Amino acid sequence: MLRNGMCPDNYTLPYVLKACANMKSFHLGESIHGHCLKLGFLFDTFVGNSLIVMYSAFNDMNAARCVFAEVPGHDVVSSTALISGYAKAGDVDSARLLFDEAPVKDRGVWGSMISGYVQNCRFKEGLQMFRLMQFTGIEPDEAIFVSILCACAHLGALAIGIWVHRYLDIVKLPLSVRLGTSLIDMYAKCGYLDLAEEVFYEMPQRDTICWNAMISTWAMHGDGERALQLFSEMEKARIKPDDVSFIAIFTACSYSGMAYEGLKVFSRMCNVYNIEPKSEHYGCIIDFLGRAGLLEEAKEIIKRMPISSSHSEEAVAWRALMSASCSHGNIHLAEIAADRLVQLERHSGVYVLLSNLYSTAGKHDSARKMRKMMKSRGIEKTPGCSSVDVNGVVHEFIAGEKTHPQMEDVHSLLETMYKHLGYLPFNLNLALS
Repeated sequence: MLRNGMCPDNYTLPYVLKACANMKSFHLGESIHGHCLKLGFLFDTFVGNSLIVMYSAFNDMNAARCVFAEVPGHDVVSSTALISGYAKAGDVDSARLLFDEAPVKDRGVWGSMISGYVQNCRFKEGLQMFRLMQFTGIEPDEAIFVSILCACAHLGALAIGIWVHRYLDIVKLPLSVRLGTSLIDMYAKCGYLDLAEEVFYEMPQRDTICWNAMISTWAMHGDGERALQLFSEMEKARIKPDDVSFIAIFTACSYSGMAYEGLKVFSRMCNVYNIEPKSEHYGCIIDFLGRAGLLEEAKEIIKRMPISSSHSEEAVAWRALMSASCSHGNIHLAEIAADRLVQLERHSGVYVLLSNLYSTAGKHDSARKMRKMMKSRGIEKTPGCSSVDVNGVVHEFIAGEKTHPQMEDVHSLLETMYKHLGYLPFNLNLALS
């Protein structure tokens, strides 16, 4: 176009900028940015918004922010693009400042902020933002509902999840694959398997991701036979399984002690569907072999892993072997796995598992040595966290915390429970951790 002497306008340039973003070509994008400047389109809203989206795709939020500052009239599109790009980059607090400053907040702006919180695992804040949006009278769309259902799944906020499901029925919003899969995941993580399966069979269309979600539901609740039955139904429906489908099946076999069935499916994955095993598949196979007590066989599987595997991929396999070795009290294999894991990653789990194994075996000196080694290397154990939904309010508890507003009531109730269970004398701080 340029060679033919034709001058691009403010409709041409956004398409070119979008192409640069899709191609992940940063230098080409900067070059087109230069063209925008030379041609006098830098202050055009359409071009400016496209530049913000492009730089956000490159994760260069400083450049996106500079463009945002130069665009003369900020509209909801530019606000949405920049909020979404800060959130995707992990800078949710800056995204929230931009959200608060936005003169106009439409459904897209609200959705970007809610999605930003959920994508960065700040689920409670995502739900709070959703409640604020409801006060404005703005109707949520499918994308917002998907974000909210994801937050409900992670927090166990069943009441809110059920409300969303009922609302979808009331407004007669079609149960798309995306929405249906989100509902299945929410019900599954809240422990309502029958409701999850009910949604699954009500869906007019089901893709591979949807089948995977339902298979994973039965897998994580330990019903390997039902998971395998669903996998068979999936094949009969001529839905081609992907690598995630097999991870779900292998997980089901692990939790249900079905090592033989798992190996048969592994053979089918390689020979029928020609899917190259990844580190996650090897990790699952090692896990179900280890749970069945076939530790030496699991160790041999690690040796068969591709040499090209990265450190993180190799760590997945060794972690599975170590966990199985600890479960079966095999100190020798656990030490071999631990030695390799210490070389591959910096994680507290290795030290804690081995220390616990030593304690169980009566090797208290070795257990203390592991704890000291962990401390000397500056490796801290990530505290456990749990949440409970009471009357629509999500309460979160972190192991060892002392700042919860009702901590005295929690202590008092725990003490009463321990007395009834006959666990006195006891260390309450230890119980809370």
